[in-house]
Amino acid sequence: MNLADLTTLRVGGPARELREAASEAEMIDAVRAADADGVPLLVVGGGSNLLIADAGFDGVVVRDRRADVSVVNDGACGGLSITATAGMPWDALVARAVAHDWSGFEALSGIPGSTGATPIQNVGAYGAEVKDIVALIRTWDREEGAVRSLPLVKAEFGYRDSMLKRTMTDGPWGPTPRYVVLDVTFHTRMASLSAPVRYQQLATALDVELGARVPITEVREAVLALRASKGMVLDAADHDTWSAGSFFTNPVLRDDAVPADAPRYPAPGDGMVKTSAAWLIEHAGFSKGFAVRPDAPAALSSKHTLALTNRGEATAADLVELARAVRDGVRARFGITLVPEPVAVGVEI
Repeated sequence: MNLADLTTLRVGGPARELREAASEAEMIDAVRAADADGVPLLVVGGGSNLLIADAGFDGVVVRDRRADVSVVNDGACGGLSITATAGMPWDALVARAVAHDWSGFEALSGIPGSTGATPIQNVGAYGAEVKDIVALIRTWDREEGAVRSLPLVKAEFGYRDSMLKRTMTDGPWGPTPRYVVLDVTFHTRMASLSAPVRYQQLATALDVELGARVPITEVREAVLALRASKGMVLDAADHDTWSAGSFFTNPVLRDDAVPADAPRYPAPGDGMVKTSAAWLIEHAGFSKGFAVRPDAPAALSSKHTLALTNRGEATAADLVELARAVRDGVRARFGITLVPEPVAVGVEI
């Protein structure tokens, strides 16, 4: 099987071996066996954050096929602990949360990929981040050869970042992630109203003021509509959705390093602000639909400049060429180097 079949960018060559895990024991056994044999390992969930080389992956690919959810009511106050296996499709979990009045998930609707991937890069959208609801992450620690549970404080969440993303283990093929997520426990409450709306575009779509609480069903509908308008909801018939979502993270910089008329948002750190990668891309001269050549099979989305898309026949090399053109153009114009969000496997951007 070509790994293109397992990724939303739909690029990537074959794997030496593909193992699909239907239980936690199978998941751990597959990872442990690859490590014991000194074989390169790649764990795949929904494949929405991967750019895999055309040559494929000369190692073992482990795919988590588990999609289980358990719920514990924490008491009369309406608190809930919701545990989902890592292979659970994220948006299926969000849909279930909204249907059952589990407040806090709704603004994260429509994000592709698996539940296990969400804490690794602290996925976020429309003013919400998964760290807002994560309570515990159970992992397989490849260095210790044991299950390790990480409470919220140990995850060290940052903007599209976590300890899980940063912590690597060495192998004969180079550094790879030390921790493999087994399941994630979220803590929230029963409520038909959303968390406070914290993103202006979403507030405008809902016709409410920032900070308002609205029915979580309405938030999900509005977020899905906003994401669809940007080509950010998967649709096999729409090449604008053959992407990894936002390809570059929004830069966090010192205020004086941000162009005078660029957007500014609060960010941790004295004198630091976050600015818009899409704004930088557009003002560096890259418009929607940009391609390095008229016939190039990779192009910026026709709906959103932050998404690099496969127009049907693109290779990983095509997407890397496009990513470098955009990155280098922004750097030449503003002196700011955009950082790719997808994990590059066998390629350098």
